[in-house]
Amino acid sequence: MNVVLLGYGKMGQLIEKFAVKRGHEVVLIVDEHNRSEITAEDLAGADVAIDFSTPHAALENINLCFEADLPLVVGTTGWYEHLEGIKETCQRNGRSLLYGSNFSIGVNIFFHINRMLAKAIAPYKQYDVQVEEIHHIHKLDSPSGTAITIAEGILENNSSKSSWVNELVGSGEEVIAKPDELLIESLRIEEVPGTHTVLYSSEVDQIEFKHTAHNRDGFALGAVVAAEWLQGKKGFYQVTDIFDF
Repeated sequence: MNVVLLGYGKMGQLIEKFAVKRGHEVVLIVDEHNRSEITAEDLAGADVAIDFSTPHAALENINLCFEADLPLVVGTTGWYEHLEGIKETCQRNGRSLLYGSNFSIGVNIFFHINRMLAKAIAPYKQYDVQVEEIHHIHKLDSPSGTAITIAEGILENNSSKSSWVNELVGSGEEVIAKPDELLIESLRIEEVPGTHTVLYSSEVDQIEFKHTAHNRDGFALGAVVAAEWLQGKKGFYQVTDIFDF
């Protein structure tokens, strides 16, 4: 594949490494230094774009790729309030987009088991549930997209909670969750790649379900695999569509 990288921070550089390792070629790198100069014509000849930029830049990049009719994998989070509009545009114009809050194989297995666990515990109302996520101090959004996906998996399978709320620890704004609200507690600690924990607590015991990323390699490799999967497809996809669970 001829790959366009949209965003060239730590994740973009890792994606480049794994793309080349799997026999692909990075033909264009777009970041804050040249984004204003890039047009749809500059994407001609590419097979796919992979976006790990910023929430605001991701929306501009999506529209650019739609204009160029270039399949796009979006790993950036923080723009999901625009999701339905992007989906409608994608499907109406016959474009190709695959998005996800986390492309790690391990995390997607975690998502699957999280939904199963929420359904299994649902009848036992003595258990209260909470989500905790820890990331590096450079992360721009809170809660993480991965934590939101985890929370949505719980809400879809456990009627004891109707919505989620977020507390960024250390921000000075304490959040007290109502009984029907699922608390996502966010912590920002040095260079932590990503740790997500689901806690079910009762008066007599606690169930802890946890995923810890040792580095960012799994995220980058998963994004390249997603780009390979998207080849030849039209439509609007989630990363979960890749996995046969």
